[in-house]
Amino acid sequence: MAGLLHTDLKQLISAEEAYAYRIIPSSYTEESIRFLSDTSSKEALVQELSIIYNKTIHIELTAPDKLTELLAKNYRKSSQSETLDYNLNFLEKLLITAKNYGSSDIHIEPYEKYSRVRFRIDGHLIEQFKVNQSQYPQIVNQVKIKAGLDISQKRLSQDGRIAINAEGNEFDIRVSCLPTLHGEKIVMRILKRDTSDINLEHLGFTEKELQVYKEGIKNPNGIILISGPTGSGKTTTLYGTLKLLNEESRNITTIEDPIEYTLEGINQVQLKEDIGFDFPSALRTFLRQDPDIIMVGEIRDEKTANMAIKAALTGHLVFSTIHTNSAWATISRLIDMNIPPFLIASTLKISMAQRLVRKLCPECKKESPVSKEQFPIDFEIPKDIKHSHTAVGCQNCHFTGYSGRIAIYEILPMNKALEQFVQSGHYDIAPYLKEQGIPTLDENALRLLRSGLTSSEEIYSLLSHRI
Repeated sequence: MAGLLHTDLKQLISAEEAYAYRIIPSSYTEESIRFLSDTSSKEALVQELSIIYNKTIHIELTAPDKLTELLAKNYRKSSQSETLDYNLNFLEKLLITAKNYGSSDIHIEPYEKYSRVRFRIDGHLIEQFKVNQSQYPQIVNQVKIKAGLDISQKRLSQDGRIAINAEGNEFDIRVSCLPTLHGEKIVMRILKRDTSDINLEHLGFTEKELQVYKEGIKNPNGIILISGPTGSGKTTTLYGTLKLLNEESRNITTIEDPIEYTLEGINQVQLKEDIGFDFPSALRTFLRQDPDIIMVGEIRDEKTANMAIKAALTGHLVFSTIHTNSAWATISRLIDMNIPPFLIASTLKISMAQRLVRKLCPECKKESPVSKEQFPIDFEIPKDIKHSHTAVGCQNCHFTGYSGRIAIYEILPMNKALEQFVQSGHYDIAPYLKEQGIPTLDENALRLLRSGLTSSEEIYSLLSHRI
């Protein structure tokens, strides 16, 4: 019970009940519910809750500050979630509010008894507004009209785009409309036009990693691949790289889906698979456009991989992303796409994996001794980690306990030794990484934990892969 509740547990009680009774559900069966509480009147609380929930109630006492921390993490007070009323300017105000919060996505969702608006902040969804049920159809219609969608079509999904210019803010919104059981759900992705804050020095590279990466991108030709799951910051790293390489003497062309940022001086092309303009066909066209640098949004299949290899072999520097769990796993993925190992060894210049980790809010984070419960089972806690910091939640961080994110990297620069590993099919390179002093993703995650920048909860999944 150190962090977020499982959805089934969380939905046992409302936020109002959680704060009113100062209780957190910890487990339940068909006959009973067990709560954590800091009450001084345990028997009276058991009696009242037994009547409300018609179950046997068990109360486990916990420290007041611990209970406050759990409440802030798992339930939003009614005062934290305002009611969003429809008016002609509602959409503009909603989008500006979301952008000011640093939100990447807005979810407008209908349910049987209520509707809500959630913002995705630092990778996690936070409920921000309740929506009046009677006004929900008007809200959906306004979004669809602005996005150029058909308001009479309610049975099929639709996609559109909105350009916003308000209060000195210029940005684009990608709109997705999906029919659900209780109405149409709207998701709006905020696409920034301004890239002034994207800088490689500020993304999370250590000094040594940044030096290695900058050396790799100086190559006149070859492939630079960045791997990681969706939402791990790969595109932002690529944009930061292209900004650094963007010079008058270079012809830089990108094929993207979607174009998330506008880069002055770079030829950006939107993928249009519905008319046959996919990654492979775009690459074929690019090679006739006298490019120096090509950025491909993602290598998804064998065709795209082969075209990227061909571009690298003919004297171009190619950047792209790929979905793998580590920098070295990228090699295996390319081999699965039937790329010969000797071609991988000769064209791949840098394989890099990355993840995004939320940073603890400096205003409310709390230091405490480490315990085994904070880490995966069988994970051996390094001896030098005696304390860690945990998320609490306050007004400054929207009661999440976190504020902002930082990238962590695993960088493999291709050299003679790694080329031999690739061509020989020998894939156990852990001893080589240790010998060369190349930190893995989980080692960099532990570095952030030691510094107090993040929590064990936030890096839990990375440490699970280590076992």
